[in-house]
Amino acid sequence: MDDQYGVETNPSDRATVDPPEAFVEQANVTEADAAAFSEAWPDCWERAAEMIDWERPYDRVFDREGENGRWFPGGRVNAAINCVDRHLDERKTQAAIKWIGKRGERRTYTYLDLYREVNEFAAGLRSLGIGEGDVVTLYMPAIPELPIAMLACARIGAPHNVVFAGFSAAALAERMERADSAFLVTCDGYYRRGNAIHQKNKADNACLSVSHEVTDTVVVERLDDESVRLGDGDHAYDDLIAGHRGAEVDPVSRDANDPLFLIYTSGTTGEPTEVRHTTGGYLAHAAWTSHAVLDLEPADTYWCSADIGWITGHTYLVYGPLSLGTTTLLYEGTPDHPEKDRVWELIERNAVDVFYTAPTAIRAFMKWGTEHPESHDLSSLRLLGSVGEPLNPSAWSWYYDHVGNGECPVVDTWWQTETGSILLSTLPGVDAMKPGSAGPPLPGIEVTVVGPDGEPTTAEEGGRLAVTRPWPGMPLDLETDDGDEWRYVTEDVARIDDDGYVTVLGRLDDTVTVGNHRLGTMELESAIADVEGVAEAAIVDVCNGSADNAIYAFVSTDDRHESEQRLRDRITGSVERAIGPFAVPERFVFTPELPKTRSGKLMRRLLKDIADDGEFGDTSALRNPEIVGEIESALERE
Repeated sequence: MDDQYGVETNPSDRATVDPPEAFVEQANVTEADAAAFSEAWPDCWERAAEMIDWERPYDRVFDREGENGRWFPGGRVNAAINCVDRHLDERKTQAAIKWIGKRGERRTYTYLDLYREVNEFAAGLRSLGIGEGDVVTLYMPAIPELPIAMLACARIGAPHNVVFAGFSAAALAERMERADSAFLVTCDGYYRRGNAIHQKNKADNACLSVSHEVTDTVVVERLDDESVRLGDGDHAYDDLIAGHRGAEVDPVSRDANDPLFLIYTSGTTGEPTEVRHTTGGYLAHAAWTSHAVLDLEPADTYWCSADIGWITGHTYLVYGPLSLGTTTLLYEGTPDHPEKDRVWELIERNAVDVFYTAPTAIRAFMKWGTEHPESHDLSSLRLLGSVGEPLNPSAWSWYYDHVGNGECPVVDTWWQTETGSILLSTLPGVDAMKPGSAGPPLPGIEVTVVGPDGEPTTAEEGGRLAVTRPWPGMPLDLETDDGDEWRYVTEDVARIDDDGYVTVLGRLDDTVTVGNHRLGTMELESAIADVEGVAEAAIVDVCNGSADNAIYAFVSTDDRHESEQRLRDRITGSVERAIGPFAVPERFVFTPELPKTRSGKLMRRLLKDIADDGEFGDTSALRNPEIVGEIESALERE
């Protein structure tokens, strides 16, 4: 039986898996530590605040004044001090960042190296007139200069605005426009599947489209391509560093609730939504969850496979691990190049202790076969993590058995761009794991599920996941419920079982996921519908055994379209211009019309089932059930 959300209301109970005893004995957080969080809220969150160094102590943990309240008011802090400076006495010669480039390049930055280059670039930014409060946009792939630029911005109190390198010039321009950012740090280009992508050209086009003047652009030379020339207002990164060699910049003390960075997330409208995360609360929450959930220690080598352009890369590739003095691995390549054992080779070669990746990648690893992880020594691994959409039980079990050898707990984490850090997860040394379930709310977090009327639902029903108390990592402008009690209602559908474990069932809104990138379907469908000859489009994402989900475009054509190949080419160009090449659908399915209910609702879930070769059951509720067979035939022809 399905409820109003279209989810099964009576799932079978799942077996639990206890954390391995060897892990429990060394875990950062014990049962006693977790129990200590039961003290009165919000004072329990002092434990997170103790994870970072404060330049001036905060007056109280939480100020209830205002719509959402403020965390650690009165406190002053600098993120660069916490991620770099404070580690120099004990581990200045320890690796902070290990980088592996797409062409096999390798660079290692010790904490002392990182301190020097962050200071030199901060001095360079200052020389360009950038100061406290100025928003600096960063538009680069996974190269070391990106986290260095983030930390340099944090050092001088300039919020950074990282834009995913795969986004188009139009998408970059829109995010710079909304952020009122007049400063850009980019690179001349990077390599994708062996081909050079000229990033500087996209950046230049974006700057021309922004209504305000972009006064300065810093360019990292990556391609060594003489055809890329610097213009007026452009500065070579290496020259800027060389001109400030040995400089030391006094860090700017920031109020706990000053913004550390801006980041944009796509919703159902396809419009980028700005999220501003704070300096004190965000950093404290990132450090505490990295310590408690990912079990990170300074001696660890840790690999989060997310791109820094997304919130996971901000929190659990840069700020979380570096605040704890951990070695973080930054990998620019793909998981199947040059061979499908690339991930396991890197884990073995770098003796990775903790690996944090996405369910889409795990499902791809499954498709590729157990022979790949089994051909490498993965005994260094201590903990495995998952982030993104829900991790289904079969993928969870494969990950646990074939990557962790049954000796590594799996933390299946739930959180969002808006939450800043993990809110739902098992504590790996405390809680039993339930494959398919994210786990209970972390200590200090409280959640419920609500129905369409906003009222809490029963344990057996599905509902919208709602967070019912503020948390330190929350952004400055969180949209909360207008009711009598404070509540942040998400767009994720979930169920809470009798043990308090939350199973996230998916998004209520219509979105697609490519890797860790969640995009509104309207954003993609609009780019396709703008093409002459297209009547309507529907987008779904399908797991196809690769590292990323595949985007399928079901396109209803009108009388104006020419050949399907020409139309496909024009759609590709439109998507690349509007969003970026990474968002181009992998498959196009042309059809006279799309399946709709009698009320005219487009049935994306049915299209996804068809694309996935799944069972889609009774189609009699459709006003055009005959179209299902035509779509299946069209898919077979592709």
